[in-house]
Amino acid sequence: MAPGPNAPCGTAASPPARYQHVVWIWMENHDWSSVIGNPSAPFVTALAHECGTDANYSSVGSPSLPNYLGATSGSTQGVTDDGDPTEHSFGADNLFRQVRAAGGTERSFAESMPGNCVLVSQGSYAAKHNPAVYYDGPGDRAACRTDDVPLSGLASVLESGDLPTYTSITPNICDDMHDCSVAVGDRWLATWVPRILASAAYRAGTTALFVVWDEPTPLANVVVAPSVRPGTVSEVPVNHYSLLRSTEEMLGLPALGAAHSATSLRSVFRI
Repeated sequence: MAPGPNAPCGTAASPPARYQHVVWIWMENHDWSSVIGNPSAPFVTALAHECGTDANYSSVGSPSLPNYLGATSGSTQGVTDDGDPTEHSFGADNLFRQVRAAGGTERSFAESMPGNCVLVSQGSYAAKHNPAVYYDGPGDRAACRTDDVPLSGLASVLESGDLPTYTSITPNICDDMHDCSVAVGDRWLATWVPRILASAAYRAGTTALFVVWDEPTPLANVVVAPSVRPGTVSEVPVNHYSLLRSTEEMLGLPALGAAHSATSLRSVFRI
């Protein structure tokens, strides 16, 4: 049966040559089999069946922070802990800066962050899950103070049609499944993902959404775009550098660091 008109995937015969928007949602600390097919994750499981997922997706470090840095800069920057930006900051080129340099817009939405670009973890806000706050190269801090904002701003962006070129969304440490259950995180995704998919930006056919967990290997993930064949389950070995490379390709940007040699997700998922 062909997908219905409101199906998130399988409604386009081919991907656009260039995407206008790429959205990442970061979740935490669950492997593929503990989420996809778990009765406690009915929304994510259904979304994976309606769209695509890779059952052989690897992290690039441990604990959390190296994975967020790797996915946004092409390197873990030698980090092997979860220290706040007061302990780690990097002038390295990164996806946020790349997007700005190319004339695009980027924005990070972090749940429970008490203000813009908060560098110290507070309450259920974890700086280690908010990669933009770790970069302090040319223009990075100024952009962070403007573009790294609490999650409360996401609804108006979706409603106004002003979705950035690149969007990073990080739930708090309960809603991302780090400190709370799979069921809690699934309910959070069931609240926000439909709003993204109902937005004018997604319905225009030039937006892709990646829902990814940071670790462990093989980590849970879902790839959503109109051109993704429904029910795609890949076994191709990929990792967070693949996510970076794919996003850069989709937005017409050069590959950073280890993204150069990573396997792209574009052909795997027809994005």
